[in-house]
Amino acid sequence: MESYLIYYGLTAIALVISLSAQGFVMLTYKKYLKVSNTRGMTGKEAARLLLDKHNLSNVNINSVSGTLSDHYDPKKKEVRLSDSIYSETSISSVAVACHECGHAIQDKEGYLFMRIRAKLVPLVNICSYAGYIAIMIGIIAGAFKIVVIGIILECVILLFQLITLPVEFDASRRALNEIKATNILDTSEHKKAKKVLTAAALTYVASVATTLLQILRLVLMYGRKRR
Repeated sequence: MESYLIYYGLTAIALVISLSAQGFVMLTYKKYLKVSNTRGMTGKEAARLLLDKHNLSNVNINSVSGTLSDHYDPKKKEVRLSDSIYSETSISSVAVACHECGHAIQDKEGYLFMRIRAKLVPLVNICSYAGYIAIMIGIIAGAFKIVVIGIILECVILLFQLITLPVEFDASRRALNEIKATNILDTSEHKKAKKVLTAAALTYVASVATTLLQILRLVLMYGRKRR
């Protein structure tokens, strides 16, 4: 009974961490999405300014549907901004757009962790499905060697998430430095932009913590069954 309380406790903690991080980023994002920046600059305009400054005229900026679906595609050399980020003049719009441009600058400079992460993407895509399937089959069939394989595959995902942390934090650091250097935002708005970038970064920290707790839960379950 005590063991099951630990398992469920770890699951509950992981869920709380994940939901709290998502809730925090959404609250912060929406708060500053309602605050227009003094310069009246849209996310698209801010992105274009930064890209051109770094001689990245070959990188296109496109609008995509969704909320916080913003990302940089290194293969197609595109900064993709969600509708509200792309067209609105909020502090959130500028902060998020500059963050994605930070990834484009990383790509141009051959940022080491970004290159490693890109190499791992195909493997992680396989592991994210295969790991879950292996764990479920192993538990149902009582074949705990298969569970171990699933745990190893989950560890690959954890490694990917750990490598993602410096990529995201560095992109946010670059974004804030560029915002200050180019005066895209007024000095009084820098702290607000930093709050948006920090909130977004916390979701990646939460993902690492959640995956780590899931692996720990599986290891404890596996160890108990083996005894």
